[in-house]
Amino acid sequence: MGFSDFYGNSDAVRQLRDMLARNRFPQAVILAGHAGSGKYTLALMLAKAMNCLAPLTTNGLPDFCGQCSNCVRIAQAEDLEARFAEAVEARDGLRETDRKETRLFVQTHPDVLIIPPDPPQMMIKVDQVRRVIETIYYRPGEARERVYIFTDSAFMKEAANSLLKVLEEPPEFATIFLLTENAGELLPTIRSRSMVLTLNALPAVEVEEYLAKHRPEWSPKQRALLARLSEGAVGRARSFDLTAYTAARAHALAILGSALRTSDHSELFKITETYRAGAEGRDKTERLLRAIYSLLQDLTFLNSGTPELICNTDIQPELKALAESADFAWITLASDRLAEVERGMRRNLLRSLSLDAFAAALERG
Repeated sequence: MGFSDFYGNSDAVRQLRDMLARNRFPQAVILAGHAGSGKYTLALMLAKAMNCLAPLTTNGLPDFCGQCSNCVRIAQAEDLEARFAEAVEARDGLRETDRKETRLFVQTHPDVLIIPPDPPQMMIKVDQVRRVIETIYYRPGEARERVYIFTDSAFMKEAANSLLKVLEEPPEFATIFLLTENAGELLPTIRSRSMVLTLNALPAVEVEEYLAKHRPEWSPKQRALLARLSEGAVGRARSFDLTAYTAARAHALAILGSALRTSDHSELFKITETYRAGAEGRDKTERLLRAIYSLLQDLTFLNSGTPELICNTDIQPELKALAESADFAWITLASDRLAEVERGMRRNLLRSLSLDAFAAALERG
């Protein structure tokens, strides 16, 4: 148990551990990388290493035991999705007046606070940052270091400005982690007061090796596909719902094929009619849109003469058949129209009609 369990980006992990060893760890760290690249896992590991009651040393660098009370309590936050759902459920159980004033946090250790985006807007709100401001200047009660982990970079403007005030004069016994897929989404003034560290995508072959060890029930063909679809992020590969993706991709192929090859959209209408309103319909539609984007990207690679870059390696014949009719201009138009569908979803437009309109607008005639 320790940093050896973190897969990939060994240079970045070594750099962070070296700063811990020299007591030169920055007060604010931006961890950037694809979803599933391990940003949250690494932040929790560092929180354990900072506060472990029986610290270890491996390869001459600080490590954590994973068994002391601090490590165990911090580890209880590892399943962020479950802890987030519990926080939402707890808030939903409050009186309406209290519910409106309550913001979401995850806290399994008194000195480690995790700040997720607050629904329904799914953004970091000013009241969440105010909670950080209210507590950060108090010395930790049961740990050596207070740790704050913002799990997303989607800050409301007032919240971002409030956080900036903390970063200007942070206490020496507190560390703030800002997790983001794109560091450019954060204010330049926040970036300038933080150390930015990027967790790079891993080569597909490394992801396949990881999956062979941790998901032996998957076939080599499935592991090869997941390694590419996960974009080099082992966390995303490990939890990827391949069944749901392939179902969405089958619909995506049918929609693109309908637009490219025929003016008879009867089969298209049968498919799009299944995309209903509600949370389940939203999730289903989002999977479909991601699948369409993935196919459009692969068509671009085929048209540019770089078939070795395609992600959907198991359906190359189908992709090559589509690529015969899909030139760059059509792919660009399809991407633009797909963005319109996404904007329509945010305005709660009828999903089935939006998808019908998307395919009809791309019809070759």
